[in-house]
This record gives sequence, structure tokens and C-alpha cells, in this order.
Amino acid sequence: MSTTATPPAPSAATAPGRGMRFTGWAANYVDERTSASTAVKALGRKIFPDHWSFMLGEVALYSFIVILLSGTFLTFFFDPSMTEVEYSGSYVPLQGIPMSVAYHSALDISFEIRGGLLMRQVHHWAALLFVAAIGLHMLRVFFTGAFRKPREFNWVVGFLLFVMAMALGFTGYSLPDDLLSGNGLRIIDGMIKAVPVAGAWISYLLFGDEFPGTDIIPRLYVLHIMLLPAITIALIGIHLVLMIVNKHTQFAAPGRTNDNVVGSPILPGFAAKAGGFFFIVFGVIVLIASFFTINPIWNYGPYDPSPVSAGTQPDWYIGFADGALRLIPSNLDVVDPFGYTWAFGVLIPLVGLLVFMAVVALYPFFEAWVTGDRREHHIAERPRNAPVRTAIGAAGVTFYAALWAAASSDLIATHFRLSIEGVILALQLATVFGPLVAFFITKRVCLALQRKDREIALHGFESGRVVRLPGGEYIEVHEQLDDFERWRLVSFDEYQPLMIRPNDNGKITVTQRVRAGLSRWFFEDRIAPVTTNEIESQKH
Repeated sequence: MSTTATPPAPSAATAPGRGMRFTGWAANYVDERTSASTAVKALGRKIFPDHWSFMLGEVALYSFIVILLSGTFLTFFFDPSMTEVEYSGSYVPLQGIPMSVAYHSALDISFEIRGGLLMRQVHHWAALLFVAAIGLHMLRVFFTGAFRKPREFNWVVGFLLFVMAMALGFTGYSLPDDLLSGNGLRIIDGMIKAVPVAGAWISYLLFGDEFPGTDIIPRLYVLHIMLLPAITIALIGIHLVLMIVNKHTQFAAPGRTNDNVVGSPILPGFAAKAGGFFFIVFGVIVLIASFFTINPIWNYGPYDPSPVSAGTQPDWYIGFADGALRLIPSNLDVVDPFGYTWAFGVLIPLVGLLVFMAVVALYPFFEAWVTGDRREHHIAERPRNAPVRTAIGAAGVTFYAALWAAASSDLIATHFRLSIEGVILALQLATVFGPLVAFFITKRVCLALQRKDREIALHGFESGRVVRLPGGEYIEVHEQLDDFERWRLVSFDEYQPLMIRPNDNGKITVTQRVRAGLSRWFFEDRIAPVTTNEIESQKH
């Protein structure tokens, strides 16, 4: 007789359902062949801190997903051909007018395809939000010092994402072949032709002929739906991988150090919140697209290179380039002895913008060289504790804003009944002197806030209660801070100007002198943090 016990059969209440059994089998089948469970387990334990400013990067990512979804819908119906046809659609004011097939199909999407106009506007609004979110995300990273070691490369990747976003936006903006987008292409053509020697040849190759050519829309279409999205997706993947490898920054708080991350794991908490936030972003974009018209191409008509249209501005993220062209005088063309024309009215803003963008991309390496700081930083700084960096950021934003405003100089002049010359002169002064004023004011404000933090750390908050002492003296009672609040105010890195020291050969090089001068410019004006001795002396 066998003594082996027979396990009881599982009851109906505890037996797994057919769906659960299939899911378990499928998961096991995939894991045995890919070992995906190890990666999922490691990624699921990844901790992300919670702070509202970190959502700016998420908004950029989710808006890009919306761009992909809405763009896929639009590619089903858009025909990127420049063959000339006569419009015979439902929009009466344009019937019988010759136009390109591209413009005709864009009108059909707007008026003939069910949901087409909504998808066009969702696509456009999502693109605007994508660029705006990337820009704000970069400003957050810059002002908090989150670009420092080990995230310098990730800053460069983020900058390239911003450039790709502008390229995607401009190529998509030009596809309908309407009057407004054609003017934008004309500006690009002029900038290309301003390149010495090779400019005319580059323009001819890009447009397939003398502007406007017949090949530009199909070529932009290929760039817009294939090459640029592929590069953007690759950059987003690299950005996310580097973020996971380098750890996420976090703001100072109890228990947070450079060696840990305080927050919630990706699975399940963060993933659930991120999924909900995606649908919120998607819903807001659809809501905006439902109520606010953008890029009504039927009002502009097909592109015609003969008229010059006033009041035409590109999308806001390209405005700084258009504004730079408007601010430079137009009488700067020079013909060299070899017969080549140097269009400095275009070359100067073009070179200036390239230098500005290069400075933005390489700033983390510049600051690391000036400070000589080779430590890893995972705690975000308060902007006030880095006065010069914050002032540089404010100056850069002011410079960008002045160029951006210059792109609408004609509309400013007409709406406020001003002369265009006066508007241009005022914006030229704002572009040159505005960043200097912004730098000086921002730096002084940061130092003043540091000084205020020092006073609060030593003496506490002003309570507003006045007490009379037995000797007749009146004093204001200060409310003392708790240890955490005091630590938050006084805990930051104090950099001091570098001292020039001879090298191994007993010489002081030019590089050392430049670095020391920049270090002195960065850190000569500073407020020393409160020391432990000062705090203890105040307690007694």
C-alpha cells in the first residue's frame, strides 16, 4: 500500500483562471528565451524622486508620443507632390485656383476627411508644446545645476533634442505649401545663399532648381516623417538610458544625499502616475486643438513667390532666427576682389546664432573647467546659491526674448502705431544691453537672497511680536528655525577664486591666467555660508 499523499485538488475559488494561466505561460515562455525578467526587475526597482519641475521632461515625452500618433494619421491622407492642379473641393473661396497637390491634400484633410482638421491641429499644438517643454526642461536643468558631472553628455543630448524639435517643426510647418510656409522657406533659401562660395550650389541641390523648385516638398516630407523622427527617437532613448545610468537629481531634503535617491520605484507607483499624466497631457492637447484654431492654411492661399507678405511670422520657436535677421542692417553687402558677394546682413546673425547655440551646448564643460570641480553632483542647487550661473541664464533668456520679439517687429509697429524704424532701434538696444542689465540685476538679487538666508539662519524669522524687556527696551521676537530648515539654507557648495600657481616648469601659462580670471569673475562676489560656530554662538 502506497504511503504517498495525494495533494488536494485546488478549489474553484483558489484555482487560477484561464487568462491568468495563459499570461503566466506566455511570460515564462518569453523570459526563458530573452531573460527579460532580470531587466524588468532591475528597471522596476529604479527610484524616481517627486517634484513638480521634473514633470517638464515628461510633458515633452508625452507630447512627442501625441505627435507620432497624430502624424501617423495625417500621413495616410497627405500627398507631398508639387504637381499643379486646380482646386475643386468644398472650400468655395479657393475653387478654381491653381495650387500644388500638397496644398490641395492639406485642404482635403481639413475639410473632407472626418476628424482631419482636429488631427492637424492636435499635431501642430503638440509640436509647439514639445518644443516649449524641452526649452523649460533645459532651463530647469541649467538653473539647478543638474548638468554637472556626471550629466554633461546628457545635457548635450538634450540640446540636440531641442535642435531636432525645431527641425521637425520647421519641416512639418513647410509641408502644406501655403503662402505662410513658403515665406519661411524663402528666408531659409536666403540664409543658405548667403554662405560664401557654396551657398548658391547648396540651395540648388536642396530645392532641386532655382527657388522654389519642384522637389523641396517631397524632400522635406522624407525628412519630416523618416529621418528626423528616427534621430529624435534615438536621442530620446539615449537620454532616458543616461538618466537611468546617472541617477536622477533630487532637491535637498531630509535623508537625501549624493549617494541615494528618495522617491517611488518605477513599478508600480511611478508607472501608474506617469500613465495617468500621459492621458492628462493628451487630453489637454486635444482640448486646446478643439477650441483654438492654429495655422488656418485656407486663409493664406497657395504659395506664390511674387508677393511680399507683411505680418508673416514663423512658429515661436524659430522666431529668434527671424528676429536676428530683422535686427541687422540690410546695407552690409561687400563684394571682394574675386567677385564674390559677402552678405554680412545675413552672415552676422547666422554666425551669431551658431555661436550662441554652441555656448549653450558646451556650457557644462566650461563651468567644470572654471571651477575645477570633479565631484559627482546628484543634489540640485538653489539658483540663488550660484549667482553668476543664474545671471548668465537670465542674460541668455533676455537675449533670446529680444530676438524673439524682433520677429514680430512689424506687428508691434502696426498694433501700437509706432514707426518700424523706432521699434527696430529699441529692439537692437534691448538685444545688446538687455542681457547686461539682466545679468547685473539677477546677480545682485541672488546675492541679496543669500544674505537674507544667512540672516534667517542666524536669527530666525521675524515674528512681528514686539516685547518690552524689564529694563524698558523693546525688541522683536524672532522665531527660530528647526534643524532641517536651517540646514537647507546654509548647505551649499562654496567655491572660491582659484589661485594662480606655477606649473612643473615654474611658469604661469596663458590658460592658467584665463582660468583664474574667469574663476575670480565667477566667485569673487559671494556670501559665505553660515558656519557651525556661528550657529552655536547664536544659540548661547
